[in-house]
Amino acid sequence: MASIAFIGLGSMGRPMARRLVEQQHKVTGFDLNKAALAGLEAQGGHAATSAAEAARDADCIVLMVVNADQAEAVLFAGGALDALRAGASVILMATCPPARVHAIAAGVEATGRSFIDAPVSGGVVGAEAGTLTIMAAAPTAVFDKARPVLAAMGSRLFHVGEQAGQGAVVKTINQLLCGVHIAVAAEAFSMAEKAGVDTGLMLDILSQSAAGSWMLANRGPRMLQDTPQVTSAVDIFVKDLGIVMDAGRAAHVALPIAAVAHQMFLAASGAGHGKEDDSQVIRAYRALNGT
Repeated sequence: MASIAFIGLGSMGRPMARRLVEQQHKVTGFDLNKAALAGLEAQGGHAATSAAEAARDADCIVLMVVNADQAEAVLFAGGALDALRAGASVILMATCPPARVHAIAAGVEATGRSFIDAPVSGGVVGAEAGTLTIMAAAPTAVFDKARPVLAAMGSRLFHVGEQAGQGAVVKTINQLLCGVHIAVAAEAFSMAEKAGVDTGLMLDILSQSAAGSWMLANRGPRMLQDTPQVTSAVDIFVKDLGIVMDAGRAAHVALPIAAVAHQMFLAASGAGHGKEDDSQVIRAYRALNGT
C-alpha cells in the first residue's frame, strides 16, 4: 500500500483517486473544489487544505491538473515537491507540452526525487472504469516501482520511453487524431444537415460502415443533441490541439489537417461554446454553413 497525494479532483481526477482508494492505497487529495474533497472523503480518502499538506511524507504525488502551469505551481511555488519524502515519485498525468514536461522533470529530479511522465487517454468513462490508457515515460526501475499505482487507474499501461517528455509526445499525437476525428465527424454531420439528410440515420449508417471510428460512435450521438452532458469541453481541445501545433513547429513537422481542426475548435470557443461538450464543435460548422 502506498501513501499517495492526489492533486486535481476534477471530472477525471475524482474517479482516478477513487480507484486508488479501492486498491487500498492511502490517498490524500487536494482541490480548490470543496465538494470534490468531500466526495473523496466519502469514498474513503482524506482531504488536505493545500497541495503541500497532501504531499507531506507521501510516497508519490499524482498530478491530474489542467496544464503545465498548474503542475509547476503545485510542485514548486506551492511547496508540494519539498513536502514529499526523500526518494518519492512525482507522476504527472495531465496533458502538457513535451518541452514543459522535460523542464518540470529536471526540477523534480534535481531534488533527488523520481519523475514519471504519464499522460492518459480514455476520458471520464475510462477513469470511472479504471480502463484508462496510460503512456508512461521514465527509467525502467522508476516505472516498475510505480506500476501498481498506475495499474490501479488504467488497464492499458505502456512504457513508451526512458526520458521525460516521451509520454507527452505520444499523448500529443493521440490528441492530434482525437481532435481531427471529432472535427471531421462534425463536418460530416453538418454536410448531412445542409443536404436535408436524417442525421440519426446518417449516424447509424456511418457507425456500421468503413467510416466508423471510436470518436464517431462516442461523440456522434452528442453532436445531435441540443445540450449534451459535458464529458470533455471544447476548450480542452483548443488547449490540446494548441499543444499539437506547438510541438509540430518545434519539430518542423507540417500538420495542416490538425491546424484546420484547431481553428474549428477555436471558432466554437470564440462563439461562446468553450465550456460545452467538445462535440459541439459542430456549432462552428453550422455557423459557417447556415444550418
